[in-house]
Amino acid sequence: MSLQPQQLIKILVRQGVLTTDQADLVQKEVRSLPTRERSARAFEQHAVAYDLVQRQQFPCDENPTGVLTEVEIAKAIARDAQLEFVRIDPLDLDADLIESRISRPFAKRHRMLPLNMEDGRLRVACADPYDIESIDSFRRIVERDIELVVASEPDILKAINEFYGLRHSVKRAERDLSTGIDLGNLEALVRMKDESEIESSDQHIVNAVEFMLQHAYDTRSSDIHIEPKREESLVRFRIDGVLHDIQTVPKIVHRAVVSRIKTMARLDIAEKRRPQDGRLKTKRGDKEIELRVSTLPVAFGEKAVLRIFDPEVLMMDLASLGFYEDELEHFNNFINRPHGIVLVTGPTGSGKTTTLYSALKTIATRELNISTIEDPIEMVSGAFNQTAVNVKAGVTFASALRSILRQDPDIIMVGEIRDPETSQYSIQAALTGHLVFSTLHTNDAAASITRLADLEVERYLITSTLAGAMAQRLVRKVCPHCAADQYLTDDEATTLNLAVPRGKKIKVRRGEGCFECRSTGYFGRTGIFEVLPITDTIKQLILQGADAPKIKREAVNQGMRTLRQSALRKLAEGMTTYEEVIRVTSI
Repeated sequence: MSLQPQQLIKILVRQGVLTTDQADLVQKEVRSLPTRERSARAFEQHAVAYDLVQRQQFPCDENPTGVLTEVEIAKAIARDAQLEFVRIDPLDLDADLIESRISRPFAKRHRMLPLNMEDGRLRVACADPYDIESIDSFRRIVERDIELVVASEPDILKAINEFYGLRHSVKRAERDLSTGIDLGNLEALVRMKDESEIESSDQHIVNAVEFMLQHAYDTRSSDIHIEPKREESLVRFRIDGVLHDIQTVPKIVHRAVVSRIKTMARLDIAEKRRPQDGRLKTKRGDKEIELRVSTLPVAFGEKAVLRIFDPEVLMMDLASLGFYEDELEHFNNFINRPHGIVLVTGPTGSGKTTTLYSALKTIATRELNISTIEDPIEMVSGAFNQTAVNVKAGVTFASALRSILRQDPDIIMVGEIRDPETSQYSIQAALTGHLVFSTLHTNDAAASITRLADLEVERYLITSTLAGAMAQRLVRKVCPHCAADQYLTDDEATTLNLAVPRGKKIKVRRGEGCFECRSTGYFGRTGIFEVLPITDTIKQLILQGADAPKIKREAVNQGMRTLRQSALRKLAEGMTTYEEVIRVTSI
């Protein structure tokens, strides 16, 4: 059963986690609970005892945030029962083991979940090690010895919902599809539902897709890949730039899942022989999240990829993107000019879109007409007038830019300058008093200047219009929960061209791998930047026809920090690792 508040309070006081005064505060909260929060239904669905303690925000020295969380509460229960404490990662759960041992209702009612077999004993996570009746029931059901460990009640509930939700829906869908039930005509998704709504009302394919989206949001995923293989399909999430295997799906369910996603994105579900692109928006709680959907015929069926655009991530404060103070000052100077061109360069996935949206958000006011041309529109925003490229309808970057110039714009964002016509119109817009943002696919900032010249822009026009160029990349950050000091080896220091005095070592940080980072050692990403202001000296080099390396050398002499130098600074600060510096800045 769910852990009772009075029992939890006694344990926390015994273990010195709460004082008697703090325990009295929680007791008052218990007595003031509304009737609906005291109901058996509320205790079944939520970790009420944990919620009551956590909402008090009691101080805790063990936690880096300084506040008592579910981890410290569960550790106290484990100490009190003299058992091991564990964190549960749904991605590491043994699906066959769990399904062969207990049902979802039993797991949820008794807050117990099998983890793995160890030396012939079943290792089981529980929220309440003092619930002898539930433990005995579990032992009778599985008919073998069990080894108890303690996990937090919210952790167990989340794992049950994520694991049983998606897997149960896929299994039921497979059964229904195998018996001929037609799941092709599926209702449109309006909002993300909570778990109880999904279970009680909707068809299994709808359930499976919604549980998959919920799991992706909870794990900070940027992309969902649904890939058909010869015998089954594989669902993978991209987390911090790296793909993780999440779930295998039977072949018959794969087709229905892809059809469901295509229906949500208003794509043609009957067309399976050509690629399609679409978008959809979901609402989870008070937050709207957009997804861009792409389907592609591959050897064993249709592959679907959903790219997740969270507005809180896509439109961030510029200072939170990873700029150093001098870099941010230069970039702010670029974007606050009355006219000119600002270029952001880098490969796909380097964060250019986030930087441009964040810049537009920074300068957007009611007095400005901001228009964008994108391929496709990454995220719909009411603050901008957004146009999508549609080559079939004759809407290209160049033609859309030509039309937008007749719409009295103040600021224009061109998704990418990829041909001479677009470059010419962009230059014309800058010359006629508009501020133009755009991207180029070049390796560094200086190369964007020679790229414009390759696109038939006269060099004197580049010097007249280019306000600044910036190259960027994303590096993974060391997980703060498992970071440890290490030292670069001599070979690593040599690879980075670092001069190290004899007998000295360079101290860095690396993540050892933990629950929070899914044993990767990384948690989140940050930007590294190469910001190139167009000074008088740089203008002279451009007019003289200097190549990119020469322009870059002069910019470095004037104080520009290269991508490698920016990455090395973050390495020295313990923000990223040697491996990330090499991976991201080796050209």
